[in-house]
Amino acid sequence: MRHHHVSLSGVVLLSLMAAGCAQEGESPGEVSGNVARAALIGADQTEYGEVIIAQGDNGLLVNITGKGLSPGPHGVHIHETGKCEGPDFKSAGGHWNPAGKAHGLDNPQGAHAGDFFNLDIGPDGAGALEATVAGGTLRDGDKALLDADGAAFVVHEGPDDLKTDPSGDSGGRIACGIFVGGR
Repeated sequence: MRHHHVSLSGVVLLSLMAAGCAQEGESPGEVSGNVARAALIGADQTEYGEVIIAQGDNGLLVNITGKGLSPGPHGVHIHETGKCEGPDFKSAGGHWNPAGKAHGLDNPQGAHAGDFFNLDIGPDGAGALEATVAGGTLRDGDKALLDADGAAFVVHEGPDDLKTDPSGDSGGRIACGIFVGGR
């Protein structure tokens, strides 16, 4: 089993920033300070969890929480366009890939900045994953997530094989969340 490792200080930073982001009346998909969050919504408007991304000292800290999903591994990725039009969420475009790499954390030519290990969902339909995007930023530089058209986060129906371009043979897109912003 593989995991992205985040230092304890990174987890504490992400938790504190996420708590400060969730203000009364604020809707998912909004950016507050150094934190962006997106609700993961299916084509039928079912909520399948949330993604919170915070700016850390050395990159982006990512916290993915899934709920109501089928048990087993699911490919999860940041996509290049902040659009989630059902039923297939193809409007989110390809994976966020500012460095022009190939797909997959096991690909010697990869990986996209938006590639992660699989989100493992338990028998209760829930799961969580914490990861980092080294060198990534929310708004500034060549690896800025929130460019003029924002970004999206997609959950796929099956596992990502971590090497096959362009999406790890992870199947259809079953949930999508939008990060809005702009420089």
